[in-house]
Amino acid sequence: MKNLPVLKKKKGFTLVELIVVLVILAILAAILIPSLTGYVDKANKEVVMTEARSAYMALQVIASEQYALGNTLTTFSATQLTEANDLAEVKKGTINSASAANGKVTNFVYVAGKWTVTFDSANTPSYVITP
Repeated sequence: MKNLPVLKKKKGFTLVELIVVLVILAILAAILIPSLTGYVDKANKEVVMTEARSAYMALQVIASEQYALGNTLTTFSATQLTEANDLAEVKKGTINSASAANGKVTNFVYVAGKWTVTFDSANTPSYVITP
């Protein structure tokens, strides 16, 4: 009998195997990316809300100082708003306007990117965040 040639095994992947793996990865990315952007938006919203609360505390410090000095503070000046921004160490936004009565902050507006946080203490103190 004649000796038949021995077939050598080829090493590596075929083009079809590589395409199948890439298609699977693309499907997983298409599922994962939209859900991750939702989490990023939620995290940014929480950061803005946290900074707004810090801004409120800074405004309250300034209002309390003015009240202790006997000054009637109804509307915060631009200098006081800048001082409150520095005191709160906010990174994403700024306090646009604020007012006080009897040494307490009654309302303020904090804007950070696409988010606006409004605080109003008319009935019950509440923060409202809107895009």
